Amino acid sequence: MIKVSELFYSLQGEGLYVGTPSIFLRVFGCNFTCSGFGVERGQKSRERFGVDPEAYTKYEDLPLVSTGCDSYAAWDTRFKKLSPMMSEGQIVDRMQELLPDGKFGVNKHLILTGGEPMLLGWQKRYPRLLAEIFKRDMDLSHLTFETNGTQKLDEELRDALISYDFLETTFSVSSKLSISGEEWAAAIKPSVIRSLHYSDNRCNIYFKWVVQDDQDLEDVRHAIEQYDMPEFPVYLMPVGGMEEMYGETHKKVAELALKNGWRYSPRMQIDLWGNRWGS
Repeated sequence: MIKVSELFYSLQGEGLYVGTPSIFLRVFGCNFTCSGFGVERGQKSRERFGVDPEAYTKYEDLPLVSTGCDSYAAWDTRFKKLSPMMSEGQIVDRMQELLPDGKFGVNKHLILTGGEPMLLGWQKRYPRLLAEIFKRDMDLSHLTFETNGTQKLDEELRDALISYDFLETTFSVSSKLSISGEEWAAAIKPSVIRSLHYSDNRCNIYFKWVVQDDQDLEDVRHAIEQYDMPEFPVYLMPVGGMEEMYGETHKKVAELALKNGWRYSPRMQIDLWGNRWGS
């Protein structure tokens, strides 16, 4: 059983595979709160506490927040009632309903996100989930984990990923810089990233850092130095889970990426759907 915050079909809006049709499985729970986004440095957002969990019965109706974590209800225990426990079979049933032809194929990906999808309790369930998908011949060929990069790859999951020699895996690592409000030592874990790199030819890793100004660039440089993994691409992505803040920062961040020779990631879901839940 997996506690599922959201399960939906949409376009990947960020990182290496922008525009790719994908099934998103958002699991509940995270080891961070990321309350520093969108507020003055050193401050913590309390905006999510203004949302009354008793007033909502489904994720789609929840309001977005302009500060702090934009997926707050996927880990804040006040909202856990909105996240049902689902069996692997129920999850795959729903995936088949969502996919246009019930299959993935080369053009449709599976994305495990959160919260933090690499929490150990959920890692223990993924081998069974993958086994259920492959038992049904759904032609899954690409899997992405959207992770904060603090949770080592569990041995059982690593063995399962290795056993599917036709499956390509990507770890989209959005480790949390100081702008997030999280402590540096808790967020930047080079040994964890090395544990994720289980294969040279079927495992992709890239870094995707949320930034808003020149101050954040020093954090990016410091993180790159600590990780010491020059073979992995670096993306800069604008802060802002709502259109107004995103609109204020995205061009500036694109210019910073260009100036420093790093890649730029949009947040396409904001452009298309305003980053609403289930998009």
